This record gives sequence, C-alpha cells and structure tokens, in this order.
Amino acid sequence: MEKAEMSPTILASRALVRVSGAEAAPFLQGLLSNDVPGASAAQWRFAALLNPQGKILFDMLILSTSDGFWLDVRADSSASLIKRLGMYRLRSKVDFVDASLTHHVVVGEGALPLGLAAPDPRHDALGWRAIMPGPAKAGDESPWHRRRISAFVPEGGVDFAFGDIFPHEANMDRLHGLDFTKGCYVGQEVVSRVEHRGLARRRFIPMNYRRDSPPPGTPLLAGDVEIGVTGSSAGGICLALVRLDRLAAAGGKAMAGMIELTALFAPDGGENHG
Repeated sequence: MEKAEMSPTILASRALVRVSGAEAAPFLQGLLSNDVPGASAAQWRFAALLNPQGKILFDMLILSTSDGFWLDVRADSSASLIKRLGMYRLRSKVDFVDASLTHHVVVGEGALPLGLAAPDPRHDALGWRAIMPGPAKAGDESPWHRRRISAFVPEGGVDFAFGDIFPHEANMDRLHGLDFTKGCYVGQEVVSRVEHRGLARRRFIPMNYRRDSPPPGTPLLAGDVEIGVTGSSAGGICLALVRLDRLAAAGGKAMAGMIELTALFAPDGGENHG
C-alpha cells in the first residue's frame, strides 16, 4: 500500500517522563522488557513495564542522553507510571519528573530535525520521533495514527487496555520491544516461557474492511464463536486482537457487527512486520 507523506505532527496524546540520577540506567534495566540504550546510542528503544504476571502495564519509547532518560508514554498514564516507578525505587539513586510542561513529542519522516530525534525503532515506515521544547499543542493526530495502523503497530491505551495482554500478543517480539538475553526484569519469566514454548495464541493482526470502519472494542465473530476484538482502524485496515487458531479455522474472515473483516495474511502468527 502506498503511503502519503507524513508532515511533522505534534502528539499531545503522549507525555514525557524524565528519569535521572546516578543509578537511573541499572534501575530501568532491571524493570523494562528491553535493553536500556546507552547515553551514546542516539536511538529510541521500544519497551514495556510489565506486572509480575507478564502483562503490559505501560508501553513506551526510551531515549537516552548524557544526563538521564526520556520515557515517551501515553499522556493519560504518565502519572501512574511515575507512581509505579516510585514503588520500585527503594534506595536507588534515581528521580522521576513529568516533563510534559517543558517538552513534547513530534513525529515525522525524512531528514531528522536538529536536537533530540531518532528513527522510531518499531518499523521503518514510522519515520522519526523527536523531543521538542515547550508544552504540546493539541492538533490533528490522525495522519500519525493512519501511518501507525498501516504499519500494523498497536498502541497501548488505544488498541488494548493496560494490564490486559501479554507482550507477544501486542507483537512486541516483532516490533523490537523485547530482549531475550538481557537477564531478569519484572515479568521476564512469563515472557521467556511464551517465547520458547510458542504459546502466543492471540496476536494483533491487520484485517481489511470495506466502507465503514468497525468501532474499537467490537467483538469479532466467526459464526457464533467470538474469536477476538477490534482495535483502531484507518484506510481500510483494522488492527484486531484475535485467537489465531480460531481465525484460521474460519478461513481468515470474521464479522464485527455487520462489517466483514478479512485477514491481510494467513493468521499463523509467522509474519514479521519489523
């Protein structure tokens, strides 16, 4: 599918949390699902903070600088993230600050802007993400979400509720959000077990629709059997969290109310979009 060029877009739906202090790097390394980038990396890293049962509490993008880390998270979850990080701080020399009043997130494509900017690590089609000074000004984010959906990238707080699904179900293994060699972190044993035993029965996959898009959260039915639920939609593509075996048994088709959806590829869980 040919994608229209995306102009720089302010994401007021995102917030920035600053994590700093002498022990900020080992603190985050012991909590997050991905390896924490070094100060010289000049790159975003996709990761999640999980609960002990291995489900996603927060997904985020991380940018490292010489004096700490920027966590790019859903704006409506930033306060909860800071509270959760505080629960793990104990005596660690680390501080957390909501930086949303002083900086904001911008996405775009083409040449990188000056300053704190790097490519989005999840998919080449997502362009770059940058941190700019000043509070975010709310605007039209639909071009970004069209691009995200066309790249088959689900987003926590939009396509799924935090605390409800596992990283593999959100395709974090395919979107470079999991490191299987970094050692222990919260929920790591569950993630490792799913990876090595191939236990991900549900995943977000892209499905085609015609005309009207299904509202997010609509149950997906194959006959009388519920096989999943819809997420966000744009440009004829709906992201849907489905039971792969049930969708395969239904020939890759399902109904969201009166809207027929068709899987864009064989629902065997083997496709890699990264």
